[in-house]
Amino acid sequence: MKVPAFLLRRLYVKGSLARTADGFRFQIRNQLGSGYARRLFPLRLDGVDIPLEETTFEIDGKAAAFAAVSQSAPFTLAMNKTTTIEAKCPPPTEGPHRVEMRFEVAGLGEMGFDFTDLMANPPSQTAG
Repeated sequence: MKVPAFLLRRLYVKGSLARTADGFRFQIRNQLGSGYARRLFPLRLDGVDIPLEETTFEIDGKAAAFAAVSQSAPFTLAMNKTTTIEAKCPPPTEGPHRVEMRFEVAGLGEMGFDFTDLMANPPSQTAG
């Protein structure tokens, strides 16, 4: 039984999509049930893939690369834990953007969700 995308979309913390100096970040929070993925696919921003090597996730202050996720080192989504996902890419413009996240779960196969939100928090500019 696959989990429908509309339920997985509830993982996204609304309003957390933000620009960083070298890309963007957002948060997910699991309130659906504990689970883990044995593979993460490239994030997509407005239909463009971001290389796995340029994407990380952080849980409880510990960061890991999307590319490091495997069956022996899964991406774990514990209940009520917030995960910050960060991607390095040319910083997106302010305004609405669509982000897609896909992953593979043992016994369930490939799943994913997308969301559209306003990009906020442009990097600070220094006066010169």
